[in-house]
Formats: sequence, C-alpha cells, structure tokens
Amino acid sequence: MTRVKVHLFYTPQIDLDSKRYVLNEEESRHATRVLRLSAGDEIHLIDGKGNLIRSRIALVHNKHTEVELLQVTPAYGKRNHRLHIAIAPTKNIDRLEWFLEKATEIGIDEITPILCDHSERKEVKLERLDKVITAAMKQSMTAYHPLLNETVKIKDFLAQHEGSELFIAHCAEGSKSTLSKLLVPGQAATILIGPEGDFSAAEIDLALKSGAQAIHLGPTRLRTETAALYACMEVNLLNRG
Repeated sequence: MTRVKVHLFYTPQIDLDSKRYVLNEEESRHATRVLRLSAGDEIHLIDGKGNLIRSRIALVHNKHTEVELLQVTPAYGKRNHRLHIAIAPTKNIDRLEWFLEKATEIGIDEITPILCDHSERKEVKLERLDKVITAAMKQSMTAYHPLLNETVKIKDFLAQHEGSELFIAHCAEGSKSTLSKLLVPGQAATILIGPEGDFSAAEIDLALKSGAQAIHLGPTRLRTETAALYACMEVNLLNRG
C-alpha cells in the first residue's frame, strides 16, 4: 500500500456526500498559521472511520478554512484484524499517554481503562487521552481513530465482554501460553493488562471463568504500559502475514 505524503486533517463530522467542507477553528489555524497553506494547495482529510479524502483548499481563513472534496478512498489502511486492549491506568498518566500514542501508530481499534483491586489510579481525563490518540493518528497517517471507552471496573468489563477472543496477561503462577500459540490470524482479540501490582488472584480467577485464556509476555516482568504495547505489537506482527 502506498502512503500519501501530504498534510493531514482530522474531520470526524464530515459529510462525504457534500462537495465542500469547512475545517474547524483548530484545524483552520493549523493550516493557515502553522503550515501557511494557501488556496489551491492540496490536503487530505480523515474522518476516523477509514475514509481518506483528497481535498483542495478553496478559501483560506484562520477560523474557518473551506476545502473542496476531490476524491474519497474508503477503508484506507484497514487491517485484517481487530484489537481491543483493556488496561489499568498507570499512576503516572504520562506512561498511559505514551502507550496510547505508540499503540495508535502501530495499530489498535479500541482501548478501555479498567479499575482493578491493585489500581493506583482511579480516574483518567478521557478528553486529554483522546487528543493524544488523535495526534498519533494524524502523525502515523492512519484513517481509523481508535475508540477510547469510559473507565469501568474489571468485573463489569468481563460481564459485558463479547465478540472476541479474550486473553489475560498476568504474572501469577499457573498455566499460561503465548499469543503466538493461541491467536489465529484475522481473529478479533481483547487483551487484559493489569496494574503495576498485577491482577489479584480473584480477578484472574474471574477472568478465566469468563472465558479468558492466560498468557505471558516474555521472561521479564514488564511495566503496565510496556506490557500493553508488547501485546499490541505481537498481535500486529502475528497478523502481518
């Protein structure tokens, strides 16, 4: 697949049936004041749903730049699998933001912050985290915006889970395998990643009873954000073909 090398703008509200679109104030300011684009310059828009839209600037304004829609490429960069990672928020929020950025660049579809018995952080600012995801999506030239869900208790997450193979990565004793042995390419996967203190024994037991398969992520003990990114990378490599 050939990647375009142009300026990219996020337009989640775009109407693909329209011939023109007005960039919001933030994107207009970026186009005019940061990139100093002019009328006639070509740019690309992404809606976060897989559509890449080749466009041309028709009217320059630092608050409402207007563009002409030229061509729509659907399912741009679509992967052959779906990945959902449920992760306990890290005490240092910068580490969670780092994971979201890198996972978005590598390839992920959905993220759910989960509250566990050993969680050190109980609250996250979803709006801030979503901006990290958006910036990473634009930087990596992907047309899909990963879904960031509301924070939920792990027991409620397990009760609601359906539609994908479920895995839990933990450090406790017991029978465990690897994603390379369990994951079928093209298969939708959900992976549980616990807090620094790991999942409690009760949480591991509940996950296994809920149909999760226990996995390990190598011979060393990893930080939460490292474990999550390791899992993200492994799933993408297994599906690379």
